[in-house]
Amino acid sequence: MQTGIRKLVSPGLIGALLLSGCSFTSDALWPSLSGDTSRQAVRVDIPPSQAEIRSQQTLTSPAPAPQVMTPAPAMIAQVPAQPSNTFVGQKVAQMRGDLGRLQGSINQHMADLNAIRATTAQNAAAYYGTVAAIQARLQVGTTPGNPILQQQWSQAQAQLDTLNLDIANMNSLSTRVAADSSLAAFMLEAARSTYGLAGAVDEDHRALATLEDDVNRTVVALDRILNELNGDLQRQTAYLNSERSNLASLSVGIKNGELLGQGLGNRAFASAAPLQASALAAPSGATLTEGRRPLVVIRFDRARVDYQQALYNAVSRALERRPDAAFDLVAVSPSRGNAAQVTLNSANAKRNAETVLRSLTEMGLPATRVQLSSTTSGQAQNTEVHVYVR
Repeated sequence: MQTGIRKLVSPGLIGALLLSGCSFTSDALWPSLSGDTSRQAVRVDIPPSQAEIRSQQTLTSPAPAPQVMTPAPAMIAQVPAQPSNTFVGQKVAQMRGDLGRLQGSINQHMADLNAIRATTAQNAAAYYGTVAAIQARLQVGTTPGNPILQQQWSQAQAQLDTLNLDIANMNSLSTRVAADSSLAAFMLEAARSTYGLAGAVDEDHRALATLEDDVNRTVVALDRILNELNGDLQRQTAYLNSERSNLASLSVGIKNGELLGQGLGNRAFASAAPLQASALAAPSGATLTEGRRPLVVIRFDRARVDYQQALYNAVSRALERRPDAAFDLVAVSPSRGNAAQVTLNSANAKRNAETVLRSLTEMGLPATRVQLSSTTSGQAQNTEVHVYVR
């Protein structure tokens, strides 16, 4: 009978059963076909592999929190020394007391440095907020000489002076740290020379070795503070000089009611080589203009000539191509007319060239990068100022 029943099972049905999954936990293997209920499937729990365990931990466990890098403390806990009552032991105990006072001074230096850095960050944020307000207003355009912007500029100038006080505080702290560094170096030499004193016992030399290690760590901590201070001073000094140039350029923008950009001196001083003495010699006007193409030509053919923005853009692009470039300002006057008219035109052209030079210095270009000269031209209809790249 069972043989006949098994013939009724098609291969497709067997395949479907085999492909239906592996969840034969508590049901009979062939409950409806074989009629044999004694053969029951037994559940076998296969433990997960190590790779699966790691995968589950990766998916279920929360990601570790990022570690915050905190500066190492200036000093570590002192190891108490146990010198004897000999002369060397008493000397070691005295130096241990001096070292404890020095380490307390170092901790105070670290606290002062952190306080100065926090104050500098607050002052810089306030300064940048004021400057950003001025630049935003100039970017959309405003009236020339806007009194509100002039007041904000004065506020930014005062905030920049506050940053200068922060630099002075850093200099004062650097002086104190350098003095303690010299003291630590002296204490290290004194500790090493104490090994040669007579009348010491083994406990004294062990305490002296501990003291020497602590003094060495103190020297390293002082050097680290001093290096950080020197780095801060260099950054803040360069930042202050750069922002003074930017404020001067910003003053020109407020005067004209439009935004110029950063000070030209920031790019000019980036990789500028010192000018040679021969380059400072004033050549003749004909040599300056003959065969040369001017970078900018400013024609003073009316009472008010708005040349600042175009001049700034041209000089800025020139400094981007050649950071060490210098410039020649040539006052060009018409040569037509009688002698009195030629003299009057020449005086007006020189005065206009001085005005252009003042504009360049206000934009941040050092005056040593600009050379003035004058000439006459039969083709000029009005007084002109030519700017040449040298």
